[in-house]
Order: sequence, then C-alpha cells, then structure tokens
Amino acid sequence: MGYKNGKDILPASLLKQLQDYISGEIIYIPKKEQTRAGWGENNGTRQTIQRRNTEIYRLYENGSTVPELIQKYHLSEDSIRKIIVKTRGMAVHQH
Repeated sequence: MGYKNGKDILPASLLKQLQDYISGEIIYIPKKEQTRAGWGENNGTRQTIQRRNTEIYRLYENGSTVPELIQKYHLSEDSIRKIIVKTRGMAVHQH
C-alpha cells in the first residue's frame, strides 16, 4: 500500500469535498469489493485443498479408516471428520 498525496491524484472538486470531512490526516481507501479475490483463489490453494478433501472423502467411502487418513494426510481426527461431513454434504447437494 503506497502513500499518495490527494492533491496529486484527485480532482480539485473532490479534494475540496474530502477536506470538509478530513483534513491533514491519512485515510485508507479500500479496493472495490468486486476486485478482491477470496482466500486462496489467486494462488490455487483453495482448489488444492478442495481436491485433497474430495480425495479424503473418496478414500473414506471406499473403506479407508479415519486413523489411516490421519496418518496419510497428517491431519487431526477432528479435521478428517469435518472434511468427511462437509464433503458428504456437498456431494448430496450436487445430486
């Protein structure tokens, strides 16, 4: 995030209007909501985790036990169980 001087980038009328609200202070202006990516969307992490979770559910459905999945994926029992329940719920809604 870079610092910009308002008088260098804003139209004079807008600068004058902003000065009525805040003058001589630093203000943060966030990006537009539609330009902000969700967690893990830009670097592929979200898709990687979704693929892993789908694989965990598939292995569970095909007979793998929770302790086997804990050992294979290095996740806690609670995490494995949450993945199974959530992925099962997603599979039900897709059919």
